[in-house]
Amino acid sequence: MAIACEDYVAKCDQNVLYSTEARELSSEECVKLQLQNERLVSEHQAAKLELNAKRYWDLFYKRNETRFFKDRRWTTREFKELCSGENSYKPKVMFEIGCGVGNLIFPLIEDDPQMFVYACDLSPRAVEFVKLHPSYNENVIKAFQCDITTDEISKEIAFESVDIATLIFVLSAIHPNKFHQTLRNVFKVLKPGGVVLFRDYGLYDMAQLRFKAGHKISENFYMRQDGTRSYYFSSELIGNIFEEAGFEIRSNVYIHRRTINKKEDLDVPRIFVQGQFQKPL
Repeated sequence: MAIACEDYVAKCDQNVLYSTEARELSSEECVKLQLQNERLVSEHQAAKLELNAKRYWDLFYKRNETRFFKDRRWTTREFKELCSGENSYKPKVMFEIGCGVGNLIFPLIEDDPQMFVYACDLSPRAVEFVKLHPSYNENVIKAFQCDITTDEISKEIAFESVDIATLIFVLSAIHPNKFHQTLRNVFKVLKPGGVVLFRDYGLYDMAQLRFKAGHKISENFYMRQDGTRSYYFSSELIGNIFEEAGFEIRSNVYIHRRTINKKEDLDVPRIFVQGQFQKPL
């Protein structure tokens, strides 16, 4: 169940709304979702996608290198825990899961050089791009390749040594059968009182509605053209799987945004799920 703060519904700016309510579909959008069921990804193909998940993400970074994602400077606005406090007496230890090429960690290190960051990604090529960044310094960042759905993480990070972990547009790329184990793995490396900062695709996001027949793997889980996958979450599901993994919910809301381009007459609804989940003290 989502936790509300003043119902956690407040306009941040003209095109952003934080809400406990999911997005309502139009009749036309309902038809789009129904058409996706006309042809599903075969079991054989779905198994192949899972088996080759690392390869598909590595090919993604081979094609796009460091050009695809912009630096995530918005994270300190959304998550105050990432801002260094005036009274902090020792560096925070952060673990970024699915670091990509470093679009989150390098802006953070600029703002808070006292923070130490563990950064992992499924793609070895992405990790190599992080290590090639001019700001990479192993006294501040330790980047490594890892499958977070397995116990590989225990080889790199000590039990209960992390203050903050981020799961930002990462869990959606993982098979739903592995959500629980992934969160349990994160739970183990967090200190008591440590927090997971979460953001990912919300149910009925524009990207979900655009999938055609032949791309749906299972309920709310889809295959992209490049072989990578994406799941679309309800806040209820997110709350449930975090609680099942042992976390307490600090916040769990939908973020409704509108991408507006007046020149091209575009008004596209986006929806994400955002939350903070704490390991009990």
